Amino acid sequence: MFFIMGVSQNQKKLDFKQLNVCKCCGKYSNIEVYMTYWYFMFFFIPIIKWNKEYYIKTSCCEKVSKIAPEIGRRIEKGEEVNLNIDEIDFGQIEDNVKICTNCGYTTEEDFIYFPKCSNKL
Repeated sequence: MFFIMGVSQNQKKLDFKQLNVCKCCGKYSNIEVYMTYWYFMFFFIPIIKWNKEYYIKTSCCEKVSKIAPEIGRRIEKGEEVNLNIDEIDFGQIEDNVKICTNCGYTTEEDFIYFPKCSNKL
């Protein structure tokens, strides 16, 4: 008699999409939520899952950030959740890009006025 069992890691895309303006690149973006977890399988059937972590990913520039487990569990259960993109930390890159609301010009420079349309930052 032999047993086929093992431990592995998996990723699952949860049923959640939210349209926002990305604070990293300034484009419209869908936010997608992913769950990663470890699982024990017995005869190729997952039995136990543990170490669940939840991440969001922007569809425009594909930035990834970890979200709180409580929010992730609510999304996994199918509850209505509205993520505040301004409270999510994507790292240091998000503060470098400035986008003009008037003409759409993007820059990483420290201008007082945008060079294309003279709109004040």
